[in-house]
Amino acid sequence: MSRATVPVTLEVNGETWDLEVEPRWSLAEVVRSRCGLTGTHLGCEQGICGSCTVLVDGDPVRSCLIYAVQCRDSRITTIEGLAAGGDIADLMEAFSIHHGLQCGFCTPGFLVLASAVLERDPSISDGDLEEALSSNLCRCTGYYSIIKAVRSVRDQTSAC
Repeated sequence: MSRATVPVTLEVNGETWDLEVEPRWSLAEVVRSRCGLTGTHLGCEQGICGSCTVLVDGDPVRSCLIYAVQCRDSRITTIEGLAAGGDIADLMEAFSIHHGLQCGFCTPGFLVLASAVLERDPSISDGDLEEALSSNLCRCTGYYSIIKAVRSVRDQTSAC
């Protein structure tokens, strides 16, 4: 059985993708399977875990909850785009230094979220930072190391 597809043009990490997609496909599915950007992970596929977090026009979004066709005329940035631009080098280093990762499955989502949070509010309070990061789930680290890593980057940036 053939399913109907629709044309969609997406801007992902600064690159234009002209694709044929089924309207029911999530942005996460399209980014992973059609664009080959597998750093965006699919965990719960219900928007709870945050492993699929990407930036849509600079805002963190659960890409499993949004259809790819909804992202026409938007700038999508994945973990690969942030890493290639060097935008998260400090966060990546801090996650390593402060042991903010173990299995690594949730790490891309946390890095994307943390970069957006720090971009929006470079001097975010500890309480607001903890609240923002609590929207993503990690089964390995117990969160303390992740929060410590992001705080270290916040504190380093605000000291400059």
